[in-house]
Amino acid sequence: MRCSTPALFLAMAVSSLAGCATLTNEDNVPVALSFSSGDSGVCALANKRQSQQANIPSVVQVRRSDDALRYNCKTNKGKEATGEIPSTIGGKIVASAVFLDFGIVDSITDKHREYPASYVIPVTK
Repeated sequence: MRCSTPALFLAMAVSSLAGCATLTNEDNVPVALSFSSGDSGVCALANKRQSQQANIPSVVQVRRSDDALRYNCKTNKGKEATGEIPSTIGGKIVASAVFLDFGIVDSITDKHREYPASYVIPVTK
C-alpha cells in the first residue's frame, strides 16, 4: 500500500498541531488572590501536590492538581476565611486525548488542570 505525498503531509500537519498539556503547560499556574474586604492578610494554601503560605493580596504560583485549592486565611483585622477554589480541565487535554495518548500522561501529571487567573476570597463583614 503506497501513501501519497499530500496525504502524508496532511497527516504530519495535523499531528504537529495537536499539543500535549504535559509538554506545553508549566507545572504551576499564577493565581491573583485578594480579600473581598480589601484587607491584607495571610493564607495557608494546599492541594494534593503542594502546600504553602501566601501573603494576600498577591499573585501566587500554584501547582496544578485535579483537586480543589483549599485556603485557610486570616486578615490583618483578625477576620477568618476558609474555602476551596476548584480546578478545571484545560482545553489541551482534548487534543491529547484525540491525537496522541488518550490523555493518559496529562491525567498522571495534572498539567491539563487550571485554576482561575484571579480569585476574590470572601470575608464576612
